[in-house]
Amino acid sequence: MKTARQIAVEALGKVNGSKGYSNIVIDKALEQSGLDLRDAAFATALFYGVLERMLTLDHCIAGFSKTPVEKLTPQVREILRVSLYQILYMDSVPDSAAVNEAVNLTRVFRKESAGGFVNGVLRAFLRSGKRVPRMAGSRADQLSIQYSCPAWLVQLWLDSYGEENTEGILKTSLGRPPVYIRVNTLKTTADALSVQLEEEGAVVRRDEMEENCLRVSGTGDVTALPAFQEGLFHVQDKSSQLCVKALDARPGMRVLDICAAPGGKSFTAAQWMHGEGELLAMDLYRARAALVAEGAQRLGIGCIAAKEGDASRYNSKLGLFDRVLCDAPCSGLGIIRRKPEIKYKNPEELGEIPQLQYNILSNSANYVKKGGILLYSTCTLNPGENEGVVERFLAEHRDFAPCRLSQSLGSSGHTVTLFPHQGDTDGFFISTMERVRHDDKD
Repeated sequence: MKTARQIAVEALGKVNGSKGYSNIVIDKALEQSGLDLRDAAFATALFYGVLERMLTLDHCIAGFSKTPVEKLTPQVREILRVSLYQILYMDSVPDSAAVNEAVNLTRVFRKESAGGFVNGVLRAFLRSGKRVPRMAGSRADQLSIQYSCPAWLVQLWLDSYGEENTEGILKTSLGRPPVYIRVNTLKTTADALSVQLEEEGAVVRRDEMEENCLRVSGTGDVTALPAFQEGLFHVQDKSSQLCVKALDARPGMRVLDICAAPGGKSFTAAQWMHGEGELLAMDLYRARAALVAEGAQRLGIGCIAAKEGDASRYNSKLGLFDRVLCDAPCSGLGIIRRKPEIKYKNPEELGEIPQLQYNILSNSANYVKKGGILLYSTCTLNPGENEGVVERFLAEHRDFAPCRLSQSLGSSGHTVTLFPHQGDTDGFFISTMERVRHDDKD
């Protein structure tokens, strides 16, 4: 049977080699591994830990290896990363065990000739006192190595949000994120659900900003709990819950969630509507729309209709809505602690995203009735995808005007950026706009 370290090395190779999604890769690997819970947890910690700290680890390797990191074979590179991570960040693993297991892994992966090299690099690092080599260069370069985040992204945040916020973002990008759930107010209350979850072994904490938002810990997969199977909650980060609160969906309204899958925002909006009215949850792919329908059925929400549809193309048959939620596709720079591989994307890949977002937002506007609200949101921290898209939209759509957000969101205007280090949420952007005239359809 494969060891936890071997599984971590193989999974890292798949993510870094084929650019697979981290959660999908490691979940599949563990499902096929036969590891017990303890070893599976160790493999998971290694896997995500290395992804989070990869630039720092590569900087250490470069300081003690005559061969450039990029010229090492993929297996040897991952073995060194996994081993250095244990030495630097896992106090429970003796240094000697990390080194010995690294050499063993070179045999497992049939890289016996690299055993001496791996041993030498790791022991040289230990002799240095386990100190990360000093990084020269700009402030962005230094923070890049300290927090294992590409310098271009660090510089983007420095320019956009200042050094204090940037360091806060970087600090919270490391480590596992909290688990938040949304109380299904159509079936239960926050008090009753808290009691049930505690009886099921969870530690529950009520959120101060949103009464039906609970933070859950001390348990494994929360979707395996009986309360989940009973449809008493769905898993949703606090940022998304606050986003839907800003939508201000009310009973009896027609609401459109134009990029709905996997459905969390639709579910929360339906609860704000007390299950009364009509909520159309749309997604480009039929299978993903089906996921929304399944979730609504589990939660006992009858006002949601899930439909396949292209968010960038207008469909006059849908009619007009009181509220339209446009949670647009984005770079995901606000959820790095959930998917660490996101930060290693080529920045050139991000260049076309704002135009796609603008197109979807502009099409979403077609469905808003006069006096209705259009909400634009992303889970990214990039002004070009956030304020830039909204500013362009308002400049080119004079039939819309900024709509002030609730001050409870920490904003006195029509936009707000939620920072992970300030509210322990995902990084998130929200903007609301009101349709002030609708000449074509009034």
